[in-house]
Amino acid sequence: MRLTRQTNYAIRILMYCAANEGRLSRIPDIAQAYTLSDLFLFKILQPLVENGLVQTVRGRNGGVRLAKPAEEITLFDVVRVTEENFTMAECFENDGTDCPLVDGCGLNEALRKALGAFFEVLSSYTIRDLVDARPNMRGLLGIEERQAHVAAS
Repeated sequence: MRLTRQTNYAIRILMYCAANEGRLSRIPDIAQAYTLSDLFLFKILQPLVENGLVQTVRGRNGGVRLAKPAEEITLFDVVRVTEENFTMAECFENDGTDCPLVDGCGLNEALRKALGAFFEVLSSYTIRDLVDARPNMRGLLGIEERQAHVAAS
């Protein structure tokens, strides 16, 4: 299974917000940290906001923040709202296939189990786990440098 670029960056956006805990994260700062365009970032944020993972604050000093604690957002939560489908083979599609084994195929069962195991692993990791795995996350994302620059201004 290959996750889309949107899912990859959605997870990274949530990691940025978690590393910047207690403060609003500005869209241009997140975009700069990951070398994304602001426009692409807004596209990625939309399903995260709609599904209650991120909150937006409008205005001159606005930005985004996690809508709930990072330890309550699993990777499965993110994948569920950013991926369009989890079809691993033709057999999983609604219209099925012309294969005479579609209802009793061992491949179907094996792929269903594999997908279930994939979801189970994703459910066992939170955004907090990912952030805590890298002690220097704030430095790597340039958060400390930006905050020092703002404080000096």
